[in-house]
Amino acid sequence: MPTDSTSAFHVLFNQAEAGLWFVIAFVLIVRSRMKMPWRWLLPLAFAVFGISDLIEAQTGAWWEPWWLFVMKVACVLVFVLAWRAHRRQGKSHG
Repeated sequence: MPTDSTSAFHVLFNQAEAGLWFVIAFVLIVRSRMKMPWRWLLPLAFAVFGISDLIEAQTGAWWEPWWLFVMKVACVLVFVLAWRAHRRQGKSHG
């Protein structure tokens, strides 16, 4: 069973992690040279991932409720697909 200090650390860590995802989303919005739809989809996914961490800070688990898990999986799917698109674009220019 988690102690109060463990719980407080979990909340603080998730809040800090959410802040990181929000900063990445902001930087991508400002500096992005990606092609559509990644130009708006990737920053949105990072922002939603940040929101999911704020929710996780309250629920205590990334897999509960079930829709939080689905939200996180959807964001990770966007991250992977954007990474693949970026790699393919880089190979076509190389």
